[in-house]
Amino acid sequence: VQLQASGGGLVQAGGSLRLSCLVSGRTFSSGDMAWFRQAPGKEREFVASMRWSGGALHYADSVEGRFTISRDNAKNTLWLQMNSLKPEDTAVYYCAAARTRTIITVVPSQETHYDYWGQGTLVTVSS
Repeated sequence: VQLQASGGGLVQAGGSLRLSCLVSGRTFSSGDMAWFRQAPGKEREFVASMRWSGGALHYADSVEGRFTISRDNAKNTLWLQMNSLKPEDTAVYYCAAARTRTIITVVPSQETHYDYWGQGTLVTVSS
């Protein structure tokens, strides 16, 4: 399984970007998919997740209401629509895939839950 993230770039505060994550090889229909990010000098943090089969959407408080995670099974692609971007959203964004899923009430925010990772795409938000 390989994940390839793309769509990052430079955008002004208040702008929008859409990240994509192409999944090749086997997909795990019952697994969780997620986006994480790592800002300069900080640890990687959870951004959003959903089940590859759909549903069970979760967001970090910092992006709730501004970011939307979705997927297109036919295209084997995971998306992250980012609106109203802020300078503090500047980070390398990573997509991740898990072979399994947590129960619906548990947010799959732990990095160790995920088995496969993309290479990351840089998002820079200028003020």
